[in-house]
Amino acid sequence: MPSAGIIDSQSVRSDGHGGPVGYDAGKKIKGRKRFVCVDTLGMLLGVAITPANVPERAGAKKLLQPILRAQRLGKIWADGGFSGPEFSNWVSCQRSSTKVEIVKRISGNSGFHILPKRWVVERTFAWVVQHRRLVRDYERSPECAAAWVFLAMIRVMINRYS
Repeated sequence: MPSAGIIDSQSVRSDGHGGPVGYDAGKKIKGRKRFVCVDTLGMLLGVAITPANVPERAGAKKLLQPILRAQRLGKIWADGGFSGPEFSNWVSCQRSSTKVEIVKRISGNSGFHILPKRWVVERTFAWVVQHRRLVRDYERSPECAAAWVFLAMIRVMINRYS
């Protein structure tokens, strides 16, 4: 059973399917956001699909609610989009033993740099988008889109451990 988790989100363009979508102004993408929580090996603990205009903390609450009921995570690492005392207090109210730690960018450095703990969830996103169907969101319902992410990770785990 994992004792720590890493959360992040990924904005994905959607096909014109009529399902719930939004516009992520930061990334200039019309589509959906995939919120994932992985363990320290990058294996999926949970996924939540929302319209792209949902803020990070709101999407993380949707993602973490069932996970915190089922898992005994001691620590959750996240990026700056999940910072703030309100989100940290919400996590503590859900499970008092779980603490949120924000992994900040190294000041003064520009461009791409590997951040401790955060690279694990980014690698998981890379594994997921290697599956052609998940490069873009083609599904009508968010539940179906989440199921495809789980199926992709099952395939990754089977290939990795066989």
